[in-house]
Amino acid sequence: MTDNHLSELRFDSLALSESIQAGIRDAGFEFCTPIQASTLPIALQGNDVAGQAQTGTGKTAAFLIATFEQLLKTDKPTEGPRNPRAFMLAPTRELAIQIAKDAELLGKHTNFKVGLAFGGTGYEQQRKMLADGVDLLIGTPGRIIDYFKQGVFKLNEVEVAVLDEADRMFDLGFIKDIRYLLRRLPDPEKRLNMLFSATLSLRVMELAYEHMNEPELVQIEPDKVTADRVRQAIFFPSNEEKMPLLIGLIREMGKGRIMVFVNMKREAERMEAYFEANDINAAAISGDVPQNKRMRMLKKFQDGELQVLIGTDVASRGLHIPDVEYVINYDLPQDSEDYVHRIGRTARAGATGDAISFGCETYAMSLPDIEEYIGHKIPVANYDPDLLPELTKPKFKPRKPGGKRGGNKGGKRSGGRPPRRK
Repeated sequence: MTDNHLSELRFDSLALSESIQAGIRDAGFEFCTPIQASTLPIALQGNDVAGQAQTGTGKTAAFLIATFEQLLKTDKPTEGPRNPRAFMLAPTRELAIQIAKDAELLGKHTNFKVGLAFGGTGYEQQRKMLADGVDLLIGTPGRIIDYFKQGVFKLNEVEVAVLDEADRMFDLGFIKDIRYLLRRLPDPEKRLNMLFSATLSLRVMELAYEHMNEPELVQIEPDKVTADRVRQAIFFPSNEEKMPLLIGLIREMGKGRIMVFVNMKREAERMEAYFEANDINAAAISGDVPQNKRMRMLKKFQDGELQVLIGTDVASRGLHIPDVEYVINYDLPQDSEDYVHRIGRTARAGATGDAISFGCETYAMSLPDIEEYIGHKIPVANYDPDLLPELTKPKFKPRKPGGKRGGNKGGKRSGGRPPRRK
């Protein structure tokens, strides 16, 4: 990891309780990232913050540290059943789980109890935990509303409210649910409010001004904050050469952790079959994968047991996966913002990474808008078509509802050499 992503502000120079400083030391943090250095002094004074920052820039630690300090100031009893004192909404279950993990680490010495509520699994287990009482309620809107309507907890004692990745909340259609929940909290001036978003668009700011108390705006160069640390390149293959080029590049990359993005779930399934037939350990993540299987898949990827994770933008939003070395845009995204979100899967927390894109016949038209959005041309990489590997074709069959897809499990790699970038 490099330190060029950090500010000059040290955590131990902030007016934080010793229990929080101990958690920060446990996490190995010494200097603040820019978003932390800009938002923490504001929030620690009890003022609302609307922050613009990309995923992977340290915003989770920023709002957790501010939350813990605010709760310690009021010093309410932490024993026995209680209603949530902090309320944190995330657009995806994976992001909610990651926030909870970070909260457990940073709040280890505070004795605050963290509760999770997200769909897809663990309904009764989550319900019991929340009924027993938690200090921090972290989750996705639908499951939280379900428990709230059942009377499992009340929201009238919330002292801190956080919205993470607010722009994705809109993208995923959660805005009505968010407004429903925020209206059940104490008045905005009676709580500390923090909102974070990759873009502070008009709709996000409308939400901020409606449910926050005159928030101070903080913007950390969102269009470049991740792209500047990513080595980018683009190939221009024909549609027929895309798959051989992809598999050749992955073989060349060795054991590095790789995420491959496609625009359609159908293409993710086809790619998974090709990888299986050509001895590449990969799996496609999609929204209809059961939550337990999805979590096992992510754990295998994080642990290095799974080399390649294939996903669409919707399926991959909110994933927090450290040490991704390569991001490959098999399909260029049609939304320029999604390009920045995708390549932000690598080069997290100050590390560097590689992002390789394919400007194929179908999606090359998106390139001018992407380059205008990120403010520079993506360097062009070349390959020799004669060196592309010959592939074993899978026996790919469309997935049927409730059924299984056929595939060639015994395929072997054959012929050819991996392509070389020039």
